Amino acid sequence: MPDCAIFADTGAEPWHVYDQVDEIQEEVPFPVYTVMHEEGLEKNIKDSLKGKRMASPPFFTTSGSGGGMLRRQCTLEFKINPIQKKIRSLMGLKKGQRGPKEVSVMLWMGISRDEAHRMKPSRINWIQNIFPLIDKGMHRYDCLEWMESAGYQKPKKSACYFCPYHDDKTWMDMKETDPDSWHMAIEMDTLIRDGLGRTKENLYLHRSREPLAETDLDPNKNQFDMFGNECEGLCGV
Repeated sequence: MPDCAIFADTGAEPWHVYDQVDEIQEEVPFPVYTVMHEEGLEKNIKDSLKGKRMASPPFFTTSGSGGGMLRRQCTLEFKINPIQKKIRSLMGLKKGQRGPKEVSVMLWMGISRDEAHRMKPSRINWIQNIFPLIDKGMHRYDCLEWMESAGYQKPKKSACYFCPYHDDKTWMDMKETDPDSWHMAIEMDTLIRDGLGRTKENLYLHRSREPLAETDLDPNKNQFDMFGNECEGLCGV
């Protein structure tokens, strides 16, 4: 049995993620801690228009012959670091204090068999990453079947509403079932058009490098292999 769970809130999750966290908190027999870096990623992006440093998401750019993407910094600063900071706090470690010499934390990560390429060892020697779904040989469909059999709602992917790794199916689903997030994504796409921070070139949420509101979405075509480009196994289902 875990001692606790930690949810790193980027401040830009769609409503269904917060609903899922609320549901989990009512069901599990251990505390669920919510952590956030500063005021969240969405605020960080908007503040970059005023000259503040931005922990950039991998927005699409028009640079190069086929276009490129910004360096991805958001996961480290808004997912990994807040979780590690909370773990240090739970361990009673003060800022700058060294951790124990031996492994003292078993960090469970919900990566399934079909996402095994996301498995990575811990960068901290006293934390050991554990992958219980891998150990049980469970694929994503096994997890979804278990959720259904236990009477839980079918979970959706956890990712910022403006994540550039959304494929067309995800964008279309958002447009049809979550209009609030869809309109917020369009606003974000417009906001980043003329660049952010030190990046002055045009930026886009969709790999077509067209305005999201005008993009011809094809749900039968993968825009991206979301989990092949995924962030340290800390986003996703």
